[in-house]
Amino acid sequence: MVGIIGAPNKGKSTLFSALTSGEAKIANYPFTTIDPNKGVAYVSEECAEKKIGKKCEPRNSLCENGMRLVPVNIIDVAGLVPGAHEGKGMGNQFLNDLAGADGFIIVVDASGRTDAYGNEGAGNPADDLEMIMSELVEWISAIIKKHMPQMSKKESGVDALADVLTVFNVTRASIETAVERLGLQSKRIAWSDEEIRKFSSAAILGSKHFIVAANKADAEGAKANENAIREKASERGMETVMCSAALELALKKAKDSGMISYDPLKGKIEILGNPNAEQKKALDYMKGFVESRGTGVQKVLNELVFKAMGNIVVYPVEDENKFSDHSGNVLPDAILMERGSTAYDLAMKIHTDIGKGMLYAIDAISKMRLAKNYVLKDGDIIKIVSTAK
Repeated sequence: MVGIIGAPNKGKSTLFSALTSGEAKIANYPFTTIDPNKGVAYVSEECAEKKIGKKCEPRNSLCENGMRLVPVNIIDVAGLVPGAHEGKGMGNQFLNDLAGADGFIIVVDASGRTDAYGNEGAGNPADDLEMIMSELVEWISAIIKKHMPQMSKKESGVDALADVLTVFNVTRASIETAVERLGLQSKRIAWSDEEIRKFSSAAILGSKHFIVAANKADAEGAKANENAIREKASERGMETVMCSAALELALKKAKDSGMISYDPLKGKIEILGNPNAEQKKALDYMKGFVESRGTGVQKVLNELVFKAMGNIVVYPVEDENKFSDHSGNVLPDAILMERGSTAYDLAMKIHTDIGKGMLYAIDAISKMRLAKNYVLKDGDIIKIVSTAK
């Protein structure tokens, strides 16, 4: 799951709507989002149909103009303000809504026209980024402090931390790495507040994945703030994508109304019909902006899921000769797998019974038999041979 986070009034809900084509509540004031918005967005890459010379027939995903669109669950929560971990703003409820997210899109207002509380006025997007990360660290720190008395009684501090943080998808490996790198006590832990904060920061960056969406890139002031945003993000090992969620959403609405044809994957726009002078001016501006720079909306999700989170797309099939399932659907499923996953991992993801009964796999392109520990590559078309049906 991908979480969209940021201070209020930075365009989080607009980005959510642009990614999901959903109707999240959008307004130009703080805390428009009360309950979290949940939806499905799509990452995109070239479909494997090209390499087999057959048109795919997707079942769990979509395919448009040769690009496979693979679904990703996405959640947009209320804006985080300084002190959110203490209950300020909309409080801890919304931090908890993000607990299960594997990756985060941090939205900042690149134009600098809104402050850390979402009010109109002078703001600093680089400082907003630092504030968001600080709130996440304090959130995890508060949870660890709460459980410290019980954890200090356990011989293995790593095991104790893993038990507490498992609900937040903080991995045991990232816990071990953080404890070792920071030189922290690992048995019957009794850390100071500062040690807890250092660990929380290392654990978050070690187990979660982030990208910065420098939103409102088409607004005045955005270009002047770009370098500062990129530098601050880079300090934390994050990439930055300049984007305009409002522009992307406007283009999709114009497409739905029949005013334009728009391919967001290729950034191509064609104005249709006979728009009036005012509409023509607006559409010409959007066309010029998109075809020269793009809105960045699809790019920010792709960069997070494929680059920061390290996922690849794999196509499981039942018939390696027809590249199909048992009903004859060609390349019916496209599945996101972590880079480094094996054929066995794919089998387990399809169904635990298939994984438990797995004998071997077959590369549908080369027809070669593959061992269980074969490391999957992006775009692989794989048949799993199993005793389970």
